[in-house]
Parts: sequence; C-alpha cells; structure tokens
Amino acid sequence: MNLPNVQYNGSGLSHAVSEWAVPVGLVALWEVLARTGFVAPNVLPAPSAVALAGWEALLSGELAANMWISTLRALSGLLVGGLIGFFFGLANGLSSLSYRYTDTTLQMIRNVPHLALIPLVILWFGIEEEAKLFLVALGVFFPIYINTLHGVRSVDPQLIEMGRAYGMSRWELVRRVILPGALPSIFVGLRFSLGIMWLTLIVAETISSQSGLGHMAMEAREFLLVDIVVLAIIIYALLGKLADYIARVLERASLQWHPSFQNRGAS
Repeated sequence: MNLPNVQYNGSGLSHAVSEWAVPVGLVALWEVLARTGFVAPNVLPAPSAVALAGWEALLSGELAANMWISTLRALSGLLVGGLIGFFFGLANGLSSLSYRYTDTTLQMIRNVPHLALIPLVILWFGIEEEAKLFLVALGVFFPIYINTLHGVRSVDPQLIEMGRAYGMSRWELVRRVILPGALPSIFVGLRFSLGIMWLTLIVAETISSQSGLGHMAMEAREFLLVDIVVLAIIIYALLGKLADYIARVLERASLQWHPSFQNRGAS
C-alpha cells in the first residue's frame, strides 16, 4: 500500500514558528503556574528563575566548562561507536560470510541493555573518561549498525545489475550505487543514535563523573538547588535538539538527488 507523501507548504518562518509553538506555550504555562503558586519553587522553579541561575552559572564559567566537557564526551562516543557500527553494517550488508559469522553475536549483545553494564564498566575503567566513552559508543553502535545493514540490503538489485552492466568495479558499485541508496536508512540510524547518545551520557555522568552537566546536576541536588538541576535537564534537551537539527541539515544536503528531499526543499 502506497502512503501519500505529506508535504508542508508554509514558508520557512511559519514552519519554525509552528515547530516551536508548543514548547514556548508549555514554558509560558509553566511560568504562570509557578508565579501563581500552583507549583512550589522547591518542586519546579519558574523558567525565569532557571534562566537567572543559568546566567549566573554562565558568568562564573562553570556552565560553559561543563557543557564543553559533556559535548566532547558525546561526540567522541558517537564518532567511535558510529564508525564501528557503520563498518560492521557495511561489511555484513555486502558480505554474506561476514554476516554469517558476526551478526548473531552482535544481535545477542544488542539485546543486553547497555546501561545495565554500568557497574561492570566502572569495575573495568573506574569513573574516568574511558567508562563514559565506552558506554556512549556502545549505545550508538547498534542503531547505526542496524540501519546501515538494512540500507545496504535494501538497495534495488536492478540498480546493482545495471552498474555491473556498465562495467563498474566492486568499489565503484559501493561508492556510486550502494552507499547513496543506503544513505536514507543510515541517516535514520544516525538521528536515532543521537538520542541514545545524550540519554547514555546523562546516566553515565550522574552516576560516575567528576565533571560535565550530569555532575553539575548531581552536585546541585546535594545542595537542593532545584533550579540548577532543571537547567541541566533543559540544556540536555536543547543540545539534543541541536544535534538532531544538524543531522537533518546534513541529510538534506546529502540527499538532494532523492525525490522526497527535493519535494521538501521546494516547500
């Protein structure tokens, strides 16, 4: 069954307004409820109080330093886990021998929740950077692996046969036919892995860290600074949104030849 291709025909500005209408409305409602006393400050401070706490932390340099450390950890884990996942997905998609010997093992590991490994990872690496890098890399590995494998195996066989008929070598087939055909699925895996990346980092930093946004939140919890805890959560959400936006921009730039993305670009 063919589903209709739903397109948005508004301008860029109206599109942005519609995307942020609900978040802004929720923040406004939150501010009203906090100022009228429906929500106690020790339960959920007003957004204005959280913004003030964030401004003070920014001026002191603490916020910028912790944001930089958390971002560096997240991107390092994404790079390591993403490259390994992409390699295995490509290898298993192209080679039945590689698939036969590695996919079963990888699927068994995938079904073990990676956050459940935190006690074991702490025993292995302590609370140093290696522990957080390992957890983030393991978390992002499987979405990219599964979607790369699916993308490679979903390429139209007729396109591959046509490439062979034109005398393309195996490397040329991979570079000019298989990888472009698998890109939409790979980007799905990338965007999914970005969410897991921040989720894993939040848990890792709150349990075993001496720096970063998670550590800042846990330290604030000990002193009952609810505004700082909420600030850390909001920053995680904004960083996640920023990462997803960058992935979408790269997706559109890389898939301009794809009919679906040509339609989006025209809207």
